[in-house]
Amino acid sequence: MRITLPSGTAAEIAEPADSDDSSNMGLVIAPDIFGLRPLFDDMVARLSSVWSMTVCAVEPFPGLDLGPDVEPRMAAMSRLDDAIHLRDLEEAAEVTGCERVGLLGFCMGGMYCFKSARSDRFARIASFYGMIRLPDGWKGPGQGEPLDHLAAGHPDRVLAIIGALDPYTPADDVVALESTGVRVVQYPEAEHGFAHAPERPAHRPADAADAFQRAHTWLSA
Repeated sequence: MRITLPSGTAAEIAEPADSDDSSNMGLVIAPDIFGLRPLFDDMVARLSSVWSMTVCAVEPFPGLDLGPDVEPRMAAMSRLDDAIHLRDLEEAAEVTGCERVGLLGFCMGGMYCFKSARSDRFARIASFYGMIRLPDGWKGPGQGEPLDHLAAGHPDRVLAIIGALDPYTPADDVVALESTGVRVVQYPEAEHGFAHAPERPAHRPADAADAFQRAHTWLSA
């Protein structure tokens, strides 16, 4: 179900069948650069049902009409503000109605998982192939470095799922990430975006299933 957060940002939310159980955990999803779309609507519904969590995914480009192509979205990254996006993710945590809330993100959303480690709101965080250092074209006045946010927050709460062949997460960056205290799991044959979007050529079904299981175990611990 589409909702509007207090900030005015669009979000998708679903509750499990046992939503009256006060022990249910909340989960916020930070989508990839293509934002809210049927892929994430389906993910919200599926994870809510299978993981028995109240799940809320947040639109990363509120108020911007960027279309379906990646180029204008890449160009818009330098205009995003960490404080605004973190506010939206925290508002999504509140609308789940759960005391304990995890965060799950993919690609640029995985990068915002690293940045959200500075927040006390998320009990556990699972980042799928998030950028460890800002790409040059994404740098802007509101964009901080993910490693700096991790150093100022709770890196011990973060699981990073990474493809060893991903150009966005080179080996030196992974070493720097591990040095903060983040737990890293690498898939040797995987490229960027191997887990969450089955239509991508990089998709690896067995690795994806294993990665989601690891994320669930981490988030639920």
